Amino acid sequence: HRRGDSARMASVETAAEHERILREIESTDTNCIGPTLRSVYDGQEHGLFMEKLDARIRNHDREIEKMCNHHFQGFVDSITELLKVRGEAQKLKNQVTETNRRLQDDGKDLMSSMEELKQCRVQQRNIATTIDKLTHCLPVLEMYSRLQEQMKAKRYYPALCTLEQLEQTCLPRAGQYRFCSIMAENIPKLRIQIRDTAMAQLRDFLESIRKHSDKIGETAIRQAQLQRSLDSSVSPQPRALIGRRSRREAAAGTESDGQGGSPSSEQDSGILDVDEEEEEEVPGAQDLVDFSPVYRCLHIYTVLGLRDVFENYYRKQRRKQARLVLQPHSNMHETLEGYRRYFNQIVGFFVVEDHVLHTTQGLVNRAYVEELWELALSKIIAALRTHSSYCDDPDLVLDLKNLIVLFADTLQGYGFPVSQLFDMLLEMREQYGEILLKRWNITFRQVLDQDNYSPIPVSTEDEFRHYTSQFPLQDPELEKLPFPKKLPFSEFVPKVYCQLKEFIYACLKYSEDLHLSSTEVDDMIRKSTNLLLTRTLSHCLQYGIKKKNVGLAELVQVIINTTHLEQSCHFLEEFISNITNIPPDTVNATKLYGTSTFKDARHAAEAEIYTSLNAKIDQFLQLADYDWMAAVQGGGALTASDYLIDLIAFLKSTFSVFTNLPGKVAQTACMSACKHISTSLMQLLLDPELRQISMGALQQLNADVQECEGFARAGPVAGFQGDTLLLAFSDLRQLLDLFTQWDWSTYLADYGKPTCKYLRVNPHTALALLEKMRETSRKNNVFAQFRKTDRDRQKLIDTVIKQLRNLITQHHA
Repeated sequence: HRRGDSARMASVETAAEHERILREIESTDTNCIGPTLRSVYDGQEHGLFMEKLDARIRNHDREIEKMCNHHFQGFVDSITELLKVRGEAQKLKNQVTETNRRLQDDGKDLMSSMEELKQCRVQQRNIATTIDKLTHCLPVLEMYSRLQEQMKAKRYYPALCTLEQLEQTCLPRAGQYRFCSIMAENIPKLRIQIRDTAMAQLRDFLESIRKHSDKIGETAIRQAQLQRSLDSSVSPQPRALIGRRSRREAAAGTESDGQGGSPSSEQDSGILDVDEEEEEEVPGAQDLVDFSPVYRCLHIYTVLGLRDVFENYYRKQRRKQARLVLQPHSNMHETLEGYRRYFNQIVGFFVVEDHVLHTTQGLVNRAYVEELWELALSKIIAALRTHSSYCDDPDLVLDLKNLIVLFADTLQGYGFPVSQLFDMLLEMREQYGEILLKRWNITFRQVLDQDNYSPIPVSTEDEFRHYTSQFPLQDPELEKLPFPKKLPFSEFVPKVYCQLKEFIYACLKYSEDLHLSSTEVDDMIRKSTNLLLTRTLSHCLQYGIKKKNVGLAELVQVIINTTHLEQSCHFLEEFISNITNIPPDTVNATKLYGTSTFKDARHAAEAEIYTSLNAKIDQFLQLADYDWMAAVQGGGALTASDYLIDLIAFLKSTFSVFTNLPGKVAQTACMSACKHISTSLMQLLLDPELRQISMGALQQLNADVQECEGFARAGPVAGFQGDTLLLAFSDLRQLLDLFTQWDWSTYLADYGKPTCKYLRVNPHTALALLEKMRETSRKNNVFAQFRKTDRDRQKLIDTVIKQLRNLITQHHA
């Protein structure tokens, strides 16, 4: 029973599954029925399912048949009506065909008109498009044409602006055309061409101003010179305005350029032609130089975004040019023109830089220009120190100084500091002074060589006034004397005095325009004059005094000349004070050393007189020919030697010339001559080579000394008191008296006492002379040893010699 129930339940489940599968087959898309059928084949009730499937198909066939039977009559009716409609449709088709034929025939003209209208509309649209395109292309072509014209006319900055507008505005609007592409490809090339051309023009400009900086500087210096002369003649204006006559106008004229606008000038770079003869005013740098290449190139590089590149290039090139300009020629020192050309080039360089500084914004700045000027200043000063040291012409140095002052004033007018140049001029003042001293040394020597060392004869009042106008002679007694008369000094005095004034004028000329105070000028002139007096003139006077061919008369005239020059020193002081407006008694004012200079020269001349006089005396004394072994002359007075008589005659004539000398000089000369004669005669006696002297020789020498004493008593020179001049011979006189009178007992007894008769006789001198006499006695005794008088005399001499030696020993102890 249970097994039966289980079978029934299984068959029910199978039937339900088959029913589900059949429903899926009926309701599922054919493409998706595969899985359903697979489940049937996978099952084990395949046969049963097929039976159910056949039963289901039969049911559906019965339903279809029922439905067809139900609608058959309607289908037949529809077919019948359809057949009727076919006939009518054929008729309609024929009518439509005919209507279409007639319509086609009638529409051919319309279609032709419509085609024509279509073509017209296409053409109209194309024309409108073309007009629109041309509207955008024509500005491009016009602008490109204008660009070509500007390039051809070398108007590069407008061309660059046109190029910028063409690239930024016109070409993008025109569209993609071949000619636009070609233009776009050419734009960078044109930019490079404009840049290179502008740079080439700038190079030409730089080369041009380098070549013509000389002319630019010359013009600027002449303008400064004109301004300075106007300032001095009309009214003082600030020195800073010199050389800036048209700077404001130039700056105003180019201010728009500095803002980046188009330069107004498109001329070639270089120096503009200016007819200076037709110009009332000296042209400025902006009148001589066309700066448009600089402005043009600056604007072009600014538009190209390369302003920094341009500024660096310009400054680098100008620095190179500055070094070239600052390098002086090796022979610059030979002529003033060499210095002038050097200064003109430097001024021209900095005038251009100053103009560029004030007419452009930032191309060069004040720091850059000041740096260049500092470099230039150091090189200028070094070059001037080197080259001026070669100069030995004071006129050239003075011209150079004036040129440097003008150079400094010109650049100071452009705002450059020039104090170092004036400091250097003060240094050059020392060199100028040395050169002046050398020239005046030659002049003084020429005056000395040409002088005749004779008082100046004057025959008329005009001649007298001529010399007194050259030299401040203050001698009322001389003025009262009738003509003809003689001035006490020689031509040397007025010539030297005039040369001293010329030297002072030369010093004053150098001090002009150095911005020095009157006190500084006065001090400078006085110091230089002192150098002239103490060094140059002093040496020249020494040279004149020491010359070989200068005689006593010339030396006497030198003393007279220096005396008058010494008296004129205060006139020189007044002369300097008058030209410097500084009183000589001003505190700290330098005093002239002329008085001491002329005193020293006079003392040297006096000493030379003494030396020369003594040398002349020596020449006479060389003629002395004493017979030192002469026998004693009996009876009658001896006469003086011939050489001494000639010597005394010479001294008398010489001292007669000394009447114009100051009294002390003549007295000193006379005393010196007498002392020299006395000393020389004493040296003759004491000459070591002279070993024997006889009493006869002493007697002859005594006669010569008496002649000298007679000359001294005669008073060859006024001013001696009593027998002062005789004192020159006192040593010799006492010695000779001692021997000729043989007064040894008195000498030995009174020796050392103030009242001694032979106070000036030195025991050593007496001993030496006595030994010479002993030698003579011994020689004579060889032949007359048996004469008692000779033996006694020999013994006496030996005794005196022994006593003298004892005396010397006692006093020495």
